[in-house]
Amino acid sequence: MAGAEVSTSRRLEGRVALVFGAGSVGDGWGNGKAAAVAYARQGARVVAIDREAQAADITRDVIAGEGHDAIAVAADVTRWTDVQQAVAAAIETYGRIDILHNNVGITSQGGPVETTEEVWDRVMAVNVKSMFLTCKAVLPTMEAQGSGAIVNIGALGGVRWTGYAYCAYAASKGAVNSLTQSVALQYAARGIRANCILPGVMDTPHIYQQISGFYDNTQAMVEARNRLSPTGRMGDGWDVANAAVFLASDEARYINGVELLVDGGMHVRCN
Repeated sequence: MAGAEVSTSRRLEGRVALVFGAGSVGDGWGNGKAAAVAYARQGARVVAIDREAQAADITRDVIAGEGHDAIAVAADVTRWTDVQQAVAAAIETYGRIDILHNNVGITSQGGPVETTEEVWDRVMAVNVKSMFLTCKAVLPTMEAQGSGAIVNIGALGGVRWTGYAYCAYAASKGAVNSLTQSVALQYAARGIRANCILPGVMDTPHIYQQISGFYDNTQAMVEARNRLSPTGRMGDGWDVANAAVFLASDEARYINGVELLVDGGMHVRCN
């Protein structure tokens, strides 16, 4: 599969992974699509969930084409009934839920003055409420099993300025960190871990649709974002996916409530 080395290990054998936001908004590998495929390659059975049914189907087909087990579900994660139905489909098909991966997120441009109330509410609903709803729906199953791993996708922008004025997005990602820590501590003694991945500047289909408006053209965007990283290049969906596999695996069994920065070191820069 282009874009990533195919691992031969099976660290997640027999487990079931729910990936909300498993589709990609365009050609290539978004964080959610790469994570869903990475989980499958490690032995997990995957429930690929996306608001766009076709996007979820594409991810499922990639997984099935590699000989792994997956189903696709269309759901809007800001709607409680949709989330419940997606979780029910997972239980009906596979009988358990071992990994909850929350990848859904949107950006918005502008500071407090430029951001409308409607945009603020929409960003909070998609980026934060969605994770609250999925945790609400999945945690009872994980608690009954006595085990589970939650991987929430936050952002470097939730802990520091990254060069973009998007106050709603930054605030929402900060809230994701706090939600993750709250769940991690409440459920730690019940065999459930919750961790958060904070990507930095990433080269995914998402940026070409939602961030390109900051720049004169695509080339200018790519060059500017590459310069932001100490490595001289953006990361990609596989960097996030590999971190997610680790956090979901038994290798991370004593890692709980962390914010894992996947940003090439950008978080320690002063500029």
